[in-house]
Amino acid sequence: MSARELHLGVNVLADGMHPAAWQHPDVDPAAFVDPDYWIRVARLAERGTLDALFLADSPSLFADPRKPLTTPPLALDPIVLLSALASATTHLGLIATVSTSFEEPFNVARRFASLDHLSRGRVAWNVVTGSDPYAWNNFGHGQGPVAPPGRDERYRRAAEFVDVVRALWDSWDDDAVLADKATGAFSRIGAVRTIDHRGTYFSVDGPLTMPRPPQGHPVLFQAGGSAGGLDLAARYADGVFAAQATLGDALRNARELRSRAHAFGRDPQSIRIMPGLSFVLGSTEAEARARNDELNELAGDRRLSHLAGQLSVDPAELQWDKPLPRWLLDGAEAVGGSQGARDIVVNIARRDNLTVRQILDRVITWHRLVVGSPEQLADAIEEWFAAGAVDGFNLMPDAFPSGLELFVDHVVPILRARGLFRREYAHTTLRGHLGLPRVPDHRAVAV
Repeated sequence: MSARELHLGVNVLADGMHPAAWQHPDVDPAAFVDPDYWIRVARLAERGTLDALFLADSPSLFADPRKPLTTPPLALDPIVLLSALASATTHLGLIATVSTSFEEPFNVARRFASLDHLSRGRVAWNVVTGSDPYAWNNFGHGQGPVAPPGRDERYRRAAEFVDVVRALWDSWDDDAVLADKATGAFSRIGAVRTIDHRGTYFSVDGPLTMPRPPQGHPVLFQAGGSAGGLDLAARYADGVFAAQATLGDALRNARELRSRAHAFGRDPQSIRIMPGLSFVLGSTEAEARARNDELNELAGDRRLSHLAGQLSVDPAELQWDKPLPRWLLDGAEAVGGSQGARDIVVNIARRDNLTVRQILDRVITWHRLVVGSPEQLADAIEEWFAAGAVDGFNLMPDAFPSGLELFVDHVVPILRARGLFRREYAHTTLRGHLGLPRVPDHRAVAV
């Protein structure tokens, strides 16, 4: 192995990352609610000794329900789904996205602590905020549409939310459970405490209803790319699901994130940067391009609508063989959706003077796209890793399970032969896989 260890997760979005994945002949379009499908994908990832399986989430369909859906939804609650996958795997890390905009800290702390116990320390929370108006209208209080709060307020709430969750995880000392049958004392005196949080957004007494999680704290991931997202990541995150499409941008993002982490008094190298990596694999580049062309043909003009949704613009404003609208290229902020994701696409379009069609040849989503052979994909992974731009990637295959199976069977052996990736698991917890220490309880921190 190299001195640095490459980290690889897999981001599973229903049937695949390509908008036409569900239409591919090898894909069962109804599998996104089939437990056997999810267990197969998780065990495939574990066979490849990947660090973790990553689940995105949305508490809405991201679309007007009066119109037909064009892709399978993110249907299942990620915590519920990972509970099933925890019992079907033994080493694979399990990462669930839960928004701070639509939840309460006590519930989130309790669910993740529970899952960390049930998985014996393999769980992570991907912390996000919500700007989707459809989601906000699912959590409205009163009548009429709900206007999502501004980005600054969402991130202020998120920061307080994380503070409360971490305090709840620490509300039991590591040795709080005494379980003395002779005296009838189940816990040590003073080892289970209220947190008595009184803040701007939350009032929480605590304590949590169970002992500290096996990892001390479940791993914290963060996926926002705006300035507020970078600050949240720099302050709290153990891992960052970044969105970068070019090496130069990835290097700048890594420097900025690590600089902000240092400003918060953290070790800049304690954060694992793992951007998304979309790919279409074939035994040769020509075969991969043929597979990509087949998927693009199946998607047709829906690729345009898919990109419009990522940019938070009306599809009517995008034309295949013209640049993005001038107001977008001039840097207007996103109204709804992810500002960081929009910036990724806009920056490469502006820098290289790309048409919409050319943009979609570069990205399936706003993440980097590689279409090629196993050797070419391994080269692409090694290039960014060796440059210090990333600590690894969240893999985003075009279609499941075939895209992941191709990666495990043909790319993982190349990465192992180059000394970049593990041949077997050396740890049983997700913190162990990521090279991160267990979070000690408050007494050790105080010392």
